[in-house]
Amino acid sequence: MQKNWILKPRGDADVIVKLAKELDINMVLANLLVQRGISSAKEAKSFFYPSLNDLHDPFLMKDMDIAIDRIERAINQKEKILIYGDYDVDGTTAVALMYTFLKQFDCDLFYHIPNRDKEGYGISDKGILYAAENGVTLVIAVDCGIKAIDKVDQAAKAGIDFIICDHHRPGDELPKAVAILDPKRPDCEYPYDELSACGVGFKVIQAITKRRNLNEEALKEYLDFVVISIASDIVPLTGENRILAYYGLELLNKKQLRPGIEALIEVCGISKAEKGSDSRYLKELTINDLVFGVGPRINAAGRIKEAKASVELLVSTNLKEAKLLAETINNCNNERRNLDALTTQEAIVKLEKIHDAHHKMTTILYEPNWHKGVIAIVASRLTEVYYKPTIVFCNSKNNRIFDGDDSSEPSEPLPNLITGSARSIKEFDVYEAVEACSDLLEHFGGHKYAVGLSLKPENLPLFTERFEAYARKALGERPRVPEIEIDANITLNEINKKAFETLKMFAPFGPGNPSPVFQTDLVNDTGYSRLVGKNHIKLSVVHRHISGYPISGIAFQMGDYFKEISAGSPFSIVYYIEENDYNGKVNLQINVKDIHLGKPNAE
Repeated sequence: MQKNWILKPRGDADVIVKLAKELDINMVLANLLVQRGISSAKEAKSFFYPSLNDLHDPFLMKDMDIAIDRIERAINQKEKILIYGDYDVDGTTAVALMYTFLKQFDCDLFYHIPNRDKEGYGISDKGILYAAENGVTLVIAVDCGIKAIDKVDQAAKAGIDFIICDHHRPGDELPKAVAILDPKRPDCEYPYDELSACGVGFKVIQAITKRRNLNEEALKEYLDFVVISIASDIVPLTGENRILAYYGLELLNKKQLRPGIEALIEVCGISKAEKGSDSRYLKELTINDLVFGVGPRINAAGRIKEAKASVELLVSTNLKEAKLLAETINNCNNERRNLDALTTQEAIVKLEKIHDAHHKMTTILYEPNWHKGVIAIVASRLTEVYYKPTIVFCNSKNNRIFDGDDSSEPSEPLPNLITGSARSIKEFDVYEAVEACSDLLEHFGGHKYAVGLSLKPENLPLFTERFEAYARKALGERPRVPEIEIDANITLNEINKKAFETLKMFAPFGPGNPSPVFQTDLVNDTGYSRLVGKNHIKLSVVHRHISGYPISGIAFQMGDYFKEISAGSPFSIVYYIEENDYNGKVNLQINVKDIHLGKPNAE
């Protein structure tokens, strides 16, 4: 699908000139800082060198003091504590973080991750029964619980207190828990509301550390869990998340790792294979390595089998055992990938047979036999292909299954329900759209771009109609086209090692702080570009009418352009700048995200 190129407005010229001079950087880099709201050398230093001292006081979060009082009482009175989490990456890392931290106080600790098939998402009857049978008197729920009104009441009757650590949008009514830590609750004035659930868990252990006057420097060792959650849950890399991710990546790139995380990284193929090498990795670990390597493997256990295996791996202290667990989880991921690819292809075929599908503003598909563990992934794939808000539904004898990003809190598995995962585009709040149809639903919950929902089969036609009508009103009648936001239009001659070293300091990259995107108009093939793989182009280009050295690059899945490019037609490109390490030789290259033949009409 052809994308629109949108060049971001240039920042204030005077501020750009001043920053460039004070920081000894070029004007393009200074403009990148201004575009990110940085207007002074002091602010730039804080951005380039995040400090843990800039983290907010955890006691600013609503109910934090109450939560810590209750946790301290449980520790001091040797109560049994259950850490209860979701089965996605954010939930399992949050459980691992809380469990590992509290274990040092000689607590009587358990953890429970609901089985996707037998319990579904959130607090379940089985989970409460497990707590009661083991004499648990305090449950700390992470990445779930914000809508578990009935379940928290049920637990209270069994003498079990709840502390909820969540980051999903709450409903109109909050559960009657001892404490609810959720920066998105309306009455919480915590300065930053984009934490992951593991991030909320980190604030809890930060608060305990403060209360006990422990060494806060020791908290750094838990940031490996936090950065994996931040990357995998796609939360903004701004504010506290940027600080936590920065130091989490620093920890992961050191030589000493938790056995479970070391084993995970090894099965991802990121570890350096050569014996005797000083470097642990083939390259420095980045957010992308966590998003596309580590995260999917942690998720796969919950999607295909038992998410408890992911927690067992993360908290493992034995490298040999961790490697066996990592191999099992990697096998689950391979199975998930095959199932994901097959289901996505089936969904595309099914969609192409719907005569008016291309005229609709949304995509809604229902297939009873699709695997509930991959419907969220399939919804994401369809959103990428067709650029429409998408909901994929399935059915099974256990119909209460939700994606790990969703925060629905239904009761135990119910018959005669279908469940779905919704994913959205940048311009559309799918949570609000689903909420507008909530009278047709049994349960729903989630984020702006990811929602889980369940409904009776007979309500699906009306829900589809109303969801489409809502989207048409919100988005307008004109079909949406994906956009690429471009930070700057530059020449290829402006790409050099000095500029790239500064560019690396903008990392970690992610939502809210994306990797800078550049545009260069009218480049030409040097004659050395070639097709590689199934549909990729290994590029060698020069800037048309501007002398300079050729720049190499890669354009994935763009082989359809090769005929025109190799014939000498000028073309324009949008790209990231990155390092390519090949056989120990490191060179700068461009990673092309889109191509327009000729000169584009950028907006």
